[in-house]
Amino acid sequence: MSHKVKIAVLCSGGGTNFQAVYNAWEAGLLPHGEIVLLISDRADAYAITRANRVGLPTAVFDRKEIPDRAEREEKMLSLLKERGIELVVLAGFLSVLSPAFVSRYQNRILNIHPALLPSFGGVGYYGLHVHEAALKAGVKVTGATVHFVTAECDGGPILAQKAVEVKEGDTPETLQKRVMREAEWVIYPAAIEEVCKKLSGEK
Repeated sequence: MSHKVKIAVLCSGGGTNFQAVYNAWEAGLLPHGEIVLLISDRADAYAITRANRVGLPTAVFDRKEIPDRAEREEKMLSLLKERGIELVVLAGFLSVLSPAFVSRYQNRILNIHPALLPSFGGVGYYGLHVHEAALKAGVKVTGATVHFVTAECDGGPILAQKAVEVKEGDTPETLQKRVMREAEWVIYPAAIEEVCKKLSGEK
């Protein structure tokens, strides 16, 4: 008998990817998963407002209030355990998770990266920085990648990728929007559902 996999979404900022995943779940596109918690490492993250709007429980482990990563992660892990979380979904979460944290949720932490990894990935490549680097390099095609999180930053096994054309006159901002709309919001919910289906025990 399969069950719905309990999902926690981790955010640091505006929560656009959280919203896209939540909307997909509400629309019935994640039948094997259930979003039950949003965690942020910033008390002022707009993602919290988004979660409050839809009545989703939230928790904040602010980096300023709990500067020690090990302590912050320990608190997060005990909450995840308490809520029975089986899958952790990163949606613009800017704290790098320690190898100790990752090992507790091996093959159960997903991330979306706004480029076609291994290009424009690794430490320092996040948000607009990724699109700035892509434009500077003059690539004609970029995109998004869903991958499992491992101890190596942006280095885990790739689950899904989708290419997006870079257009003449693109700015980092216009490129970011197109990559979100055409790639991130399409492949992330689908990849989450794929993992949930496996974890749910359904053949």
